[in-house]
Amino acid sequence: MKNIPALNRGLPEDWRSGTFLGRIETSEGPTPILIRDGRVFDMAKVAPTVADLIAQNVREGGLELGGIEVLDEATLLSPIDLQCVKACGVTFAVSALERVIEERARGDYRKAQELRGKIEDALGGSVRTTVPGSPEADALKQTLIGEDLWSQYLEVAIGPDAEVFTKCPVLATVGQDADIGVRSDSSWNNPEPEVVMVAGPDGKAVGATLGNDVNLRDFEGRSALLLGKAKDNNASCSLGPFIRLFDDGYTIEDVRSADVAMTIEGTDGYRLEGHSTMREISRDPEDLLGQAMSEHQYPDGLVLFCGTLFAPTQDRDEPGKGFTHKVGDTVTISSARLGTLTNTVRTSAEVAPWTFGLSDLFQNLAKRGLL
Repeated sequence: MKNIPALNRGLPEDWRSGTFLGRIETSEGPTPILIRDGRVFDMAKVAPTVADLIAQNVREGGLELGGIEVLDEATLLSPIDLQCVKACGVTFAVSALERVIEERARGDYRKAQELRGKIEDALGGSVRTTVPGSPEADALKQTLIGEDLWSQYLEVAIGPDAEVFTKCPVLATVGQDADIGVRSDSSWNNPEPEVVMVAGPDGKAVGATLGNDVNLRDFEGRSALLLGKAKDNNASCSLGPFIRLFDDGYTIEDVRSADVAMTIEGTDGYRLEGHSTMREISRDPEDLLGQAMSEHQYPDGLVLFCGTLFAPTQDRDEPGKGFTHKVGDTVTISSARLGTLTNTVRTSAEVAPWTFGLSDLFQNLAKRGLL
């Protein structure tokens, strides 16, 4: 790739055979780019935003290389702009059990270790083998209610309706190599490495990317009504490095079979490795997208986090305390066809404040003659 080390960082090995959308920061402002056939194109004069490029791709069945080739160094941004950012939770059995543990522990990590074995023994096998929304799921629900083992998290794990929530505001996501934030008053939190579906204004999937749906286990464990505070904080959502568009070589089947690896490396020498696979998800990604779109429209498109299998329990400081982030942690999420997303953990209070909003974007695009 020509003189663009920032863009080369994070691309998958087969990037020369794929089509990727992204955004870079230039001296003029945020600019959508297209990578195809090993070349990088500035697409701002074709469409001023990534959302517009995706809509054009949907309407016309492909994107014309009408942009100019990028030759200068650039800073990589989150690959989305005007799209709504939605997320699904409790879509894997392991995450369902961990949410029940948080709930029973009331967000206190000191109680989690004691509860983990009991809940796994009581619920693990049944939750893993039950198809959400099936008659068998309803029968299991009645049994668990009778045994005082039911939870609101099990409702979305095996019930007919998936959990779908808004992760963060439009333009609030961060991208490759950016700092990612956790609340300064959280004492139990973790990254959530996920495959993220990307859809156009018609709600149909056009591609995928990687994401980190940072989660505060202590806040949500105290009350599910604190989900917004647990999930939506400054720099608490990273995406990237690029959106890989579906084509003959990359399809929804690749999303369904994707393996995701994650490494956390702390400045204290701590290292944690985890792996997950989309093959273990309890609801199909297209079903999740359909539920997000049910009786709702997204004229600028949306991205949808599909949930995570990863719930770190490896002790960090002392036996039984489990995992929580420390400032300076490097989180690396990778998948063979989507590339590698890397971020550094800071508190949301110390990360650079989010100041570039929608009005700023449109003023910038107007000034550049792109509207």
